[in-house]
Amino acid sequence: MPATATAFKTFEDLDTYQAARAFRRAMYSVARRLPDPEKFGLASQIRRAAVSLTNNIAEGHGRFHFLDQIKFQLQARGSLEELLDDLNVCLDENYLPQSDIAKLQTEAWHVHQLLNGYIRYLRNRHGDKPGLLREDAAPNGFSDDDPSTF
Repeated sequence: MPATATAFKTFEDLDTYQAARAFRRAMYSVARRLPDPEKFGLASQIRRAAVSLTNNIAEGHGRFHFLDQIKFQLQARGSLEELLDDLNVCLDENYLPQSDIAKLQTEAWHVHQLLNGYIRYLRNRHGDKPGLLREDAAPNGFSDDDPSTF
């Protein structure tokens, strides 16, 4: 095997999973910092979405069929976008300093780019087959087919 090639044995070897795991830990820290009235509401939602992010990456990696693999990565991306909205709630309610939220948002968009790249990789491994799971470009300009977002 060439020195530049990486052998992926488990989902834990994926750069996407490693970045998502770090982001999950950061979001758990956010949940712990929320005020008491949010401990069972927003904090619980953040923990569920954060776990869903990494769980879906792992479950998708364990699926045999590539369409299942892609579907779970898309679900992980949806959980990530939920977390971005949760950060907006924290910003709107002044639960965290704006600078902390901005750093977390930057980290989230990095994970988003990695997920898009992994989705693109999974699709390209199987060619451009008819009926392949595809999405229209998002209005924010992010697309899992656009190499500039990788």
